[in-house]
Amino acid sequence: MKQLNKGLNIILIFIIISGTFTFSFAQQTNKIPAPIDWNAVADWKLKVEAHPDSLSYHTGYIKSIGWDGNLFILERDYKSRYDSAEAMMDNQYMIWASKYATVPAVHYAIGSAFYEHESPKATAYLKKVIELDAKNADALFKLSIDAERWGNNKVASEYMRLASEADPANPAYLFYYASNFRKTNLDFYRKQVEELVKLFPAHERAAQGLYWLAYETKERENKIKIYEELRSKFPPEKFSWSESGMYGLFDQYLFSQQFEKANGLAQSMSAKKGWNEMQIFAQSISTIQKHIDGGKYKIAYDSILKLKLARFSSFQEKVVILEAELADKTGNSVAGYEKILQKHAKDPTDELARLLKVYSGKIGKDERAVTNDLWAIRNKTKKPAYPFELGQYTSNTTLSLSDLKGKVVLVTFWFPGCGPCRAEFPHFENVVKKYDKKKVAYLGINVFPNQDDYVLPFMKATKYSFTPLKATSVWAEKHFGVRGQPTNFLLDKEGNIVFANFRTDQNNERTLEIMIDSLL
Repeated sequence: MKQLNKGLNIILIFIIISGTFTFSFAQQTNKIPAPIDWNAVADWKLKVEAHPDSLSYHTGYIKSIGWDGNLFILERDYKSRYDSAEAMMDNQYMIWASKYATVPAVHYAIGSAFYEHESPKATAYLKKVIELDAKNADALFKLSIDAERWGNNKVASEYMRLASEADPANPAYLFYYASNFRKTNLDFYRKQVEELVKLFPAHERAAQGLYWLAYETKERENKIKIYEELRSKFPPEKFSWSESGMYGLFDQYLFSQQFEKANGLAQSMSAKKGWNEMQIFAQSISTIQKHIDGGKYKIAYDSILKLKLARFSSFQEKVVILEAELADKTGNSVAGYEKILQKHAKDPTDELARLLKVYSGKIGKDERAVTNDLWAIRNKTKKPAYPFELGQYTSNTTLSLSDLKGKVVLVTFWFPGCGPCRAEFPHFENVVKKYDKKKVAYLGINVFPNQDDYVLPFMKATKYSFTPLKATSVWAEKHFGVRGQPTNFLLDKEGNIVFANFRTDQNNERTLEIMIDSLL
């Protein structure tokens, strides 16, 4: 059998793998499932049995029994429908998989159906496809993503390599294979991206490769060059990943004080939402910097107080620091202290801590007074966490919040199919391993029970240290307001939520460490 459904759901997968997307029910369109037409079910069943090698007939049958692309989301509200469709598929395809054991389409159809719903049941069927058709690139692709859900990154990489070799004309497979090395071997990833751009000079996946190469590159000058290559070779008005990359380029222009380039970029992007305010922002920062260079600190300070922050810019902390510095230069060190204090209370960094010490010294506040001021801000928003008692995966016992009293608690809501969750775990691990487990607890609450079978193998393969707990998305939303994964909370020793809805990556692990230290 030739490759089936080449590149199926590529768009969804690249979002999940990239780590840029937070799964959110609010982002879904929840259509009510249509009633099941049992006559249609019977007709499709007859068609499959007459032509078991027809993938379209399998697709028709699976859809007719009520297993459609929206059901994974609707499981929250239509669990009985989900369970009955799953049971019907399970029972029917066990029969067909035995009766038509050598027909790849049979195994592929059921394997793909489970795969699209991120079910651990997909694995065995997809492996059977490869036994029968070793060059089935799409099955190899799906097995690669599935392997990540099991925590087997090396296996995932090998499956993706085989997929790219089986179908070298598909740029998605080459990109995803290269992406396995983005965090571990940037030089290899760079070479693969260069090949991707060379082979597919007008494809979105090549633009995506350059986007992530720029993102991962540390040295600013090289980072800018890659973003500029992305802009030149893949016009932002035509390529979505290039459009996304322009936010990074804009910020790098600002950080390197290339204000005219930032302004020109924003002007060229003015047809896109939000870029008019980015242009105003660039012009304002440029003017403020000119006032500073000319020693006109009062004018610069008055201007920055009127500045509207650009929502999509990572330059915002720099603006906070600049405002504080200007307040200090104009003789208002108290305002400078207050500005840094507010930012550090919510999103602490070493640089903010350093400046807080500088300004507190200028206004006569000692370390204890600064700490009291920080907690006065945090106490206004902290609140008791729901006193949960959840089942554990590692035993038949439960774990309650009261069991953790006296410990700082890091809680992440996740599920094994969540790419951003999996991408965040190494950074959490880098931080929590610095602390005694008697002082800091680390919990991972899975919100999708249909993925339970992934959890323990995932823990064993990755060796992550969080305690996995069982919940549902409905429970998480009701008691913690969680509407997407990953969602993270940091609780103090008394079980109060002090820090909420933060994300941790390679650029801000230290922020999480400072948060934990403040609670210890």
